[in-house]
Amino acid sequence: MEILNDIWNGFCGIMEYLWVNADLVAFVVLAAIAIAASLYVVTAKEVVHSAFYLALVFVCVAVTYFFLEAEFIGVIQMLVYVGAITILFAFSIMLTRRYIMRTECDSDE
Repeated sequence: MEILNDIWNGFCGIMEYLWVNADLVAFVVLAAIAIAASLYVVTAKEVVHSAFYLALVFVCVAVTYFFLEAEFIGVIQMLVYVGAITILFAFSIMLTRRYIMRTECDSDE
């Protein structure tokens, strides 16, 4: 019975540490999401998926600025990079893919 009590006390200690350091846990989770999304930007087979994974990386960077209490830079990051640059990438990809697809279809016939 003492072993169960020790395990329970250890679990409560870990949970108390996580509760006290919730910002650290949130930052580690956010960093893991940003790293995974950046790997998907490079390895995705669809270019449009890469653009949207890049938007997720930009959102993670903006939230990191909020963790650093630089709210203005975080908002600018959201507006400029997530809002403008990612949409510009998506539109340019969509417009150039139509031309590439027509050329490939025309050459097959």
